[in-house]
Amino acid sequence: MLKILTGKDGSNGGEVVFHKDVHVGFLDQNPDFGSAETIIEAVLNSNNPVIQAIKTYEEALQNPNNAQKMEEGLAQMDTHKAWDYELKIKQILSKLRVDDLEKRIDTLSGGQKKRVALAKVLIDEPDFLILDEPTNHLDLDMIEWLENYLSASQLTLLMVTHDRYFLDRICTEIIELDRQTLFRFKGNYEYYLEKKAELTQQASSEVEKAQNLMRKELDWVRRQPKARGTKAKYRLDAFDELKKKANSGVYQKEANMGVKMSRMGKKFLK
Repeated sequence: MLKILTGKDGSNGGEVVFHKDVHVGFLDQNPDFGSAETIIEAVLNSNNPVIQAIKTYEEALQNPNNAQKMEEGLAQMDTHKAWDYELKIKQILSKLRVDDLEKRIDTLSGGQKKRVALAKVLIDEPDFLILDEPTNHLDLDMIEWLENYLSASQLTLLMVTHDRYFLDRICTEIIELDRQTLFRFKGNYEYYLEKKAELTQQASSEVEKAQNLMRKELDWVRRQPKARGTKAKYRLDAFDELKKKANSGVYQKEANMGVKMSRMGKKFLK
């Protein structure tokens, strides 16, 4: 689903449309850094004009004898007010322990590559951030820092994670995919668990009731003669519907429980 949202995979139907002004960032499980050869190249590979200014300035620092390039770098840093942003970049890299920025990407371990990719997507400051297992390869200090960073940010976040503590601390809405249907729970992970338990209990009760009715109907069907009248046909049709309900565990009457949950239609995010 995440790959479909980001355009990396096609969908079987429908389309994914983002507003033209919405900048989307994606942290993949297996990051691809394109043509970047070093960490610094990967991190600064962005269309963000502020990051481009920092990139120009960093390149100028590598050529201190080129006065024109240094002047251009300083001018761009001033124009885009990039000095504070450069400090922010260094802080993010430091917190995720991404150092030796001239190190080649192809020499990094899988965990190091994931941290570089996470640093890059945070530095890029997207409006809509999609994270796939963001806490993988992070130690406890890094995870705590990331929790605080995301909680303080103003961006829209969609993520998949098996880290339940992280999920509970960060998310304000849980989306569950069940039987090809998306359900939205408007609360954190603790809220989701509480309401899911209530819904499951109610669904089980309704299914049990439907199963008892189905057994009675089945007994009636078996006792009927082969020739069916209109009334018998109607009852058989009702029996088929009852059988579907008896074999399902789908949430029932969620609106009557006061649960902040709804089935999601054609619009995924708005």
